[in-house]
Amino acid sequence: MTTLSAAPSAPEGAARSLVERVGIPRPLAWGFVGVLIFMIGDGVESGYLSPYLVDQGVSASSVALLFSVYGITASIAAWFSGALSDLWGPRRVMWLGLGIWIAFQVLFLAVALPTRNYSLLMLSYGIRGFGYPLFAYAFLVWVTAVTPRERLGSAVGWFWFAFTGGLPTLGSLVASGLIPVIGAYQTLWFSLGLVVLGGLLALLLVRERTGAGRLAPPDERPLATLLGSLSILVRKPRIGVGCVVRIINTAPQFGYLVFLPIFFTETVGFSLTEWLRLLTVMFTTNIFFNLIFGLVGDRLGWQRTIAWFGGVGSAVTTLLLYYAPLAAGAQYWLALLVAAAYGATLAGYVPLSALMPSLAPEHKGQAMAALNLGAGASTFVGPALVGLFLGPLGVAGVMWIFAGLYLASALMTTFLRLPAPTGVTPGAGQALADGNDGR
Repeated sequence: MTTLSAAPSAPEGAARSLVERVGIPRPLAWGFVGVLIFMIGDGVESGYLSPYLVDQGVSASSVALLFSVYGITASIAAWFSGALSDLWGPRRVMWLGLGIWIAFQVLFLAVALPTRNYSLLMLSYGIRGFGYPLFAYAFLVWVTAVTPRERLGSAVGWFWFAFTGGLPTLGSLVASGLIPVIGAYQTLWFSLGLVVLGGLLALLLVRERTGAGRLAPPDERPLATLLGSLSILVRKPRIGVGCVVRIINTAPQFGYLVFLPIFFTETVGFSLTEWLRLLTVMFTTNIFFNLIFGLVGDRLGWQRTIAWFGGVGSAVTTLLLYYAPLAAGAQYWLALLVAAAYGATLAGYVPLSALMPSLAPEHKGQAMAALNLGAGASTFVGPALVGLFLGPLGVAGVMWIFAGLYLASALMTTFLRLPAPTGVTPGAGQALADGNDGR
């Protein structure tokens, strides 16, 4: 592990140089480690909490309502994380998120679950939904605030690598190993320990000063800062377009979870276990390509990466996800291949997290709030489109709609051009506007 203290020895200095060479901002290095551990803890419950609550006597419909409320609070927190970071500074917002997660998880585990009190379950779990977005997305704002533009794509790629590596991938893996040994309830307490460890690592070992203070202009009033996280969609139309692109990024992903399990099990002929393994392959591939496309974006250009690998690539793999298994039948290796391809191209949108704050450098928190608003909206836009069109158009029609949306997002990306930085030549400014470092 590397240290963030001053005056390193020669080996430590070499390690630090390696950290920077792979795209991690050195002053924030421990933050990425902390986010990974925090999100592992947050993700421990993702694969089993729903059936566990049903086993404890909570009805399936009540569990669904509980998870819906959690999704709503998480979406609200994702939006506020950027605006509050502008107002208070990312570090304070991260402390707030960590405190909310710990306090209401303790209430959930120590009181609500043992008593099976549904009102307390709803209160504790619902409010806990504010926790992880405030912690994790405030750190993302911090990353965008201190990382030089020419390395920002790599840095946000590492953020998403840590975020999705923890939730749900490694979190579910931890749960699968611990539940047979210590039980489901005790595993939830273990997840609390991971969250505390990750949160404290990030907040106590990162000493970078920018994140300790407000990011918005000092003369801007608090109410204007909060409202600005919505008005920026109109004040800066490119931010509004970027928000729509972010909705399109993952709306099909959430829509697929509504109907693809039925398509792959009943039409293609796979078992439920095989379908779940397809999902595992899809999102494991996505984790590593989140990092890869962050690096590619810094070299090839953020816009080009989003448009071609994200938009066009996801359109093609969306259609392959439907037509390849339909044509080949229950050829599992082919289904795994196209699932991995979709997960990879979905990561092509990673540079959007670098592009959006660069469109509004004076209000990076507001820009990230708009980005996070798009992320939250995608969780219900995708299923809503499925609900509207699956009946009249069938699976094929919905897949073509999603492919068309991906192509539309590729076209929208052409409007997300950055202004040339002050004091550079037009040629250099254009290179940076395309997301290149000029090398």
